[in-house]
Amino acid sequence: MAETSIKIRGKKQTVFKDKVKEIIPGGGNLDLCLTCGACASGCPASGLEDMDPRKFLRMCAMGLDEEATSSPWVWMCTMCQRCIYVCPMQIDIPQLIYNARATWPREDRPKGIRDSCDMALRNDSNSAMGTAPDDFVFVVGDVLDEYREAQPEFKDMVAPIDKPNTQFFVNQNSREPNVEPDEMVPLWKILHLAGVDWTYGSKGWAAENYCMFLADDKCWDHVTRVSAKQADDLGCKVFLNTE
Repeated sequence: MAETSIKIRGKKQTVFKDKVKEIIPGGGNLDLCLTCGACASGCPASGLEDMDPRKFLRMCAMGLDEEATSSPWVWMCTMCQRCIYVCPMQIDIPQLIYNARATWPREDRPKGIRDSCDMALRNDSNSAMGTAPDDFVFVVGDVLDEYREAQPEFKDMVAPIDKPNTQFFVNQNSREPNVEPDEMVPLWKILHLAGVDWTYGSKGWAAENYCMFLADDKCWDHVTRVSAKQADDLGCKVFLNTE
């Protein structure tokens, strides 16, 4: 009878897992996963590409670098962090997702996210739709005048831009002044009725940051600093991001 030999191989070499453990506080706690599935139960991306946060995490923990980082599912995660809140071990799965995205060559990352990030870098608005500061100022003023006239009960409503020393520096999704300007007004009404001291900035007013979702640290840093600097220059006390 022929003998059957079984070779026990050494620990699988992994680069991604070790890199992530260096970044995430506490070593990432990957090996503490209980496989309870709580993360997958509340994840809006569960089931897409036959993947969910639990499966992704187990791939990372087992050193399946290529399978984990190359899955298109990493681009379907919304980075909402719901999985962290329900995880009994507080494992930071979105941080794993971010680092998986960063392993992709930039030209291979989703075109829509990449183009939106690049558009935000073209002027100081940070707008993913390329809206310049002057255009934003014009649209806000035009819409404000229209509603003040049409709704006398809001004749004193304001939508200030570059007002110094306010309590709040408020951002706005850049889609709204471009294609849905009326969608800005409900926020103005709330702030008006609440008596809030606030302002937009002509620079850094766009609230979205596609460079973050692209996992482009350099561009993410630039976009964030443009907004933060404008808030600081105006002397605003609180940065309020509507996204």
